[in-house]
Amino acid sequence: MGSIIQIYNSISIYIVAALIIVVLILFIISMVSISAIGKLEKKFRKMTRGTENSNLEEIIERYMDKIDGTSNEIAMIKEKTEQINNKLVKCIQKVEIIRYKAFDDVGSDLSFSIVLLNENDDGILITSIYGRNESTIYSKPIDKGISRYELSEEEKQVLGIAVNR
Repeated sequence: MGSIIQIYNSISIYIVAALIIVVLILFIISMVSISAIGKLEKKFRKMTRGTENSNLEEIIERYMDKIDGTSNEIAMIKEKTEQINNKLVKCIQKVEIIRYKAFDDVGSDLSFSIVLLNENDDGILITSIYGRNESTIYSKPIDKGISRYELSEEEKQVLGIAVNR
């Protein structure tokens, strides 16, 4: 028994040093664990804000219900957007106007041609010819950027600008 005590006395410094190192390692591990738990607690509080006495399952279920509701709203918004886009194709999107002097004896640029086209280049071309004694307004249908009727140079010009937009 005496030899065990002698061995213990000779290596007791090493045992104490090893125990101090183990205690330091355990202290560091506990500090890291406390820090991680604090971060998790902040995340949990953020996730459960506005709720009282709710368990995690109820909170997750509520969030999933919100996600489902949002998914339904997004689907409705997509459908409405598609409807609007389909209608928009038919709406006037290209407008161009040109003013000009139709007759040399008339003072200002009082005649004009205006073209109103949708996305498919379908629409109408309206021309007003102003003369000293009379003024005439007429229209020509436009189908895919082409008129079935003969066009004046000004009408060709305004139609070309609008179609190439």
